[in-house]
Amino acid sequence: MDTLYAGGLVFDGENSVAGQAVLVVDGRVADYGPAAQFDGFAGKRVDTAGATLLPGLIDCHVHLCSGGEADPFTAQSKLGPGELVMRALERAQESLAGGTVALRDCGGKDYLEFAVRDAINQGRVAGPTIRAVGRMICMTGGHGNRIGRVADGVDEVVKAVREQIHAGSDWIKIMATGGVMTPGVNPEDAHYTAAEMAAGVAEGLRFKRKTASHAQGAEGILNAVRGGVASIEHGIFMTEGCVAEMLARGVYLVPTLAAVMNILRYKDQGIPKYAVEKTERVSERHRQAVTMFYKAGGRIAMGTDAGTPFNRHGENAMELAYMVDVGMSAADAIKASTAAAADLLDMADRGRVAKGARADLLIVDGDPTRDIRKVADKANHRAVIKDGVMYQSGAKALPEIAGRIGRLAAE
Repeated sequence: MDTLYAGGLVFDGENSVAGQAVLVVDGRVADYGPAAQFDGFAGKRVDTAGATLLPGLIDCHVHLCSGGEADPFTAQSKLGPGELVMRALERAQESLAGGTVALRDCGGKDYLEFAVRDAINQGRVAGPTIRAVGRMICMTGGHGNRIGRVADGVDEVVKAVREQIHAGSDWIKIMATGGVMTPGVNPEDAHYTAAEMAAGVAEGLRFKRKTASHAQGAEGILNAVRGGVASIEHGIFMTEGCVAEMLARGVYLVPTLAAVMNILRYKDQGIPKYAVEKTERVSERHRQAVTMFYKAGGRIAMGTDAGTPFNRHGENAMELAYMVDVGMSAADAIKASTAAAADLLDMADRGRVAKGARADLLIVDGDPTRDIRKVADKANHRAVIKDGVMYQSGAKALPEIAGRIGRLAAE
């Protein structure tokens, strides 16, 4: 059905403008311009008065096989493959209900999340568009080794990358440093050598797969950046030198502030002691790093690390409030979560309100460029639109999405 959205503000992925209307036809933005030019439109109208229509949010870092449990690895290890797939689907749909229309899964388990990706991307079930890295590649004893693909040395890293491509990965993820959620590793330590990182990234690019790198310590960040990665995940201990090299190469930072914020908030709720201790040590440095990178003019794409302790799928939008809290303007936080995220993930027809773009949209109360909570808090969401199909947001969102499973093709 042709639908015209008019009456309120439009944030097109770059700027917030008044007096505009958006016409959606067959799941795409057919036209976008001054509301007056649509005066004769006789189809369905959606009144956005008092609200803002913006592109749906894109989360560049989630883990669908984990559900925000206090100890996600232990919880995951107790479930069989079928149950993990079903829960991953539910989490993807929760993300859509919370305004996230696309996401990148940055490490699953045994490629089980691929079934969810394929079912959604093929239109068989409702959910956000998904890109997936498959198994994280890490060194022996390295961060993520309990579920990742362990590889040591240049030849083995190249082989591990080939395995991910053969399995059907959209991206490659290489763990450049230690991390918070693996016992016995230091987030500041560089794990892969510069040669190993460069070889893995180059092998991915040979087959048109970009690489994201979990990188927290400065040496590991530099190894990853110099090796040619597209995005640095977390970036906690980056230095001014790291920032300069990232800017020179156009490397994105995906901050994942929500991961640290939620561990600190719920540290007394059963989260492993080692994870709490490391989080308390890195949290302030993390905030400083994101602020430094932003002030330097670096490229930032939104990512939450949803699935880590108490970091719930469906609450992805709260990352925008955390980004503003460390110094980003509200408009830049929204851009990082829409247009910039789409650019990182090579989703050329998403992340913007523009003629010909996918009608992946979000309607929120008020003006989020003045009050970021209007988009960060899903209680302020009126509706989320995916490929032109409108779902009610808030408490009724999940039943409505579930009710559309298997019926999308008919619509």
